[in-house]
Amino acid sequence: MVRTAGAGTTAGPTLAVVAREAGVSVPTASKVVNGREDVAPETRRRVTEALDRLGYVRRPRFDASRAPALVDLVVHALDTSWSGAVLRGAERAARDAGLDLVVSAALTRGGGGRPERGWLDKLTVRGSAGVLFNLAELTDSQHAWLEQHRIPYVMIDPVLEPPPGTVSVGAANWQGGVSATEHLLALGHERIAVVAGHRGTPCSAARVAGYRSALTSAGLAHRPEYVRHAGFDAALARRRTHELLELPEPPTALFVCSDRMALGVYDALAERGLRIPHDVSVVGFDDLPESRWIAPPLTTVRQPVAEMAATALRLLVRMMDGDRPESTRTELSTTLVERTSTAPPPA
Repeated sequence: MVRTAGAGTTAGPTLAVVAREAGVSVPTASKVVNGREDVAPETRRRVTEALDRLGYVRRPRFDASRAPALVDLVVHALDTSWSGAVLRGAERAARDAGLDLVVSAALTRGGGGRPERGWLDKLTVRGSAGVLFNLAELTDSQHAWLEQHRIPYVMIDPVLEPPPGTVSVGAANWQGGVSATEHLLALGHERIAVVAGHRGTPCSAARVAGYRSALTSAGLAHRPEYVRHAGFDAALARRRTHELLELPEPPTALFVCSDRMALGVYDALAERGLRIPHDVSVVGFDDLPESRWIAPPLTTVRQPVAEMAATALRLLVRMMDGDRPESTRTELSTTLVERTSTAPPPA
């Protein structure tokens, strides 16, 4: 505790004393005190330990008793139907909890799903009580920054496998891959290919694993040339579809791991003069509004995006209250939605 010298006690340590104790410059110590992001994790740890050891009292930036609790929702884009569903679910749950919600598209385009440099600094300025990250790819330093600043956060469908203990919400991707493939198998397809997302992405890997499991259960060998990765990009999915159709034994059905990529698959099949589902059947994943608008309407695996966001917000509220969920990973069930993009293989 800092006491005034006039009261007959010694004053608290200055920032210069803290910097000397931690072996850093005064500007670096100031960055840590003010919650700046651009500090190495090890340097931040040394300064934080020095602050605690010397009893340096940091002036609070945010008084929760004078303002409504504020939480941040960080989405990968503001102009997609996926983000719209996430926003609907999070906003509904925030309203029920009496919270204010700040929405931003702070994820960089060139760097994938990583927050823009300096964005985390703004959390301390705003006084955010917690953060929801949607389709985010946080670095180890960013995870450490959030932990050291004791800002609770929940990840919705994280791009990379988060560190142990990180709370996340997603869909039952493996089961979704199984149900999509089993649907095509039940129609009589045996030459089934998959257009997957990013290599190493947990959700994409789980969907491909479900696809392979369904083939194995049906007694069919897995064909490596039938697995193509398109990074959840429609244009790249179009190219991957052309590659599959050029194989000596092209597939009669495609399991596409996102509805967005399915749009590119539709374009490639049209360019080849192939009809859906008469020549090739297609199953997507997500059940975004686009899946109902395209012709023919897309058979797809529905994941409850809005409910995933609402569940993540409710978990965040518990963490803000000091509670810790028993399980760090919550998965909501998926459902196959049959439309008219699938049929038995051509004779």
